[in-house]
Amino acid sequence: MAVHLVSPEHYDDQLADKVATIERAFAPLDIPAIEVFDSPKSHYRLRAEFKIWQEDGRAHYAMYEKGEYKKPYIIDGFPVGAERINQLMPRLLAEINANETLRKKLFSAEFLTTLSGDALITLLYHKPLDEQWEQAARVLRTSLGVDLIGRSRKQKITLERDYVNETLSVDGKPFHYKQIEGGFTQPNGAVCEKMLAWAVAASKGCSGDLLELYCGNGNFTLPLAQNFDRVLATEISKTSVEAALHNAELNRIENVAIARMSSEEFTQAMDKVRPFRRLAHIDLDSYHFSTLFVDPPRAGLDPDTLALAQRFERIIYISCNPHTLLDNLQGLSNSHKVDRFAVFDQFPYTDHLECGAILSRRD
Repeated sequence: MAVHLVSPEHYDDQLADKVATIERAFAPLDIPAIEVFDSPKSHYRLRAEFKIWQEDGRAHYAMYEKGEYKKPYIIDGFPVGAERINQLMPRLLAEINANETLRKKLFSAEFLTTLSGDALITLLYHKPLDEQWEQAARVLRTSLGVDLIGRSRKQKITLERDYVNETLSVDGKPFHYKQIEGGFTQPNGAVCEKMLAWAVAASKGCSGDLLELYCGNGNFTLPLAQNFDRVLATEISKTSVEAALHNAELNRIENVAIARMSSEEFTQAMDKVRPFRRLAHIDLDSYHFSTLFVDPPRAGLDPDTLALAQRFERIIYISCNPHTLLDNLQGLSNSHKVDRFAVFDQFPYTDHLECGAILSRRD
């Protein structure tokens, strides 16, 4: 399928084409009717990264055409970006071009924003950042009213904080998150709220405990915890684990435990292949897991984790890659059936769709 131009007037037709592609691909599995969750047609992307093109002593925002990486094209705005990003872009550029210390050797600018209006800007340089740069950056921070980070090779200067504060609403209930610069966050906040609400609704009435693999900063963990007796979540990134623990405490959620380990390691722990000191604070045998929640990377579930999944009564699977999801669902088809299937349009005007599947064990 071709990548579409940004054309809001054609959005509904483009989304219908993508859904039809998913229907054809998953037809051999006899999935139920697809639930479709659309995106705002503009200003939906909460994070963005731009090349800074230096020409005639001026800095410009620039992006590359797909497949063309020799010279980028200059942009003045970013209509798919959040309104907060578009508000900050011209102000930041004007300040940079007015200050040689900030402009020189700058090659990239990254924006991280939230639905709740918070923002963080990271400036990347091909030069060491010294005290003069930090003084200029602090003036810039005050002028823009947002936090700043400066990065160069083996160097990071954080002015005050390296995260943003987000609040997502799930069925009218707010959940608060610290989202760290460089850590994974959902790029489309409005669609993320729909994904969370769908997963929460699909797991209502579930009994027992939940095992979550690849929990990140607790994005799904926190809303799902209300539907289970206890939640044990795993994540390999130390930074994400710290953020998830912070977010659980921030939201006063007390039935969640988090272990820093990969899905492969946790499978070994479940099978008692070897002990892990990182699980010393958790009595694994005391859990009564009924449901598995997974939101894996693009590679999908590895064979050992897929085998682990077959033991669960219910599986909630969120996927950023329909191709590996299809492969995994085929691997689970002997033990489980698909009860619900959804698509979430995280990236409008591209050929990409996020998917969600609810599976239950066959009788």
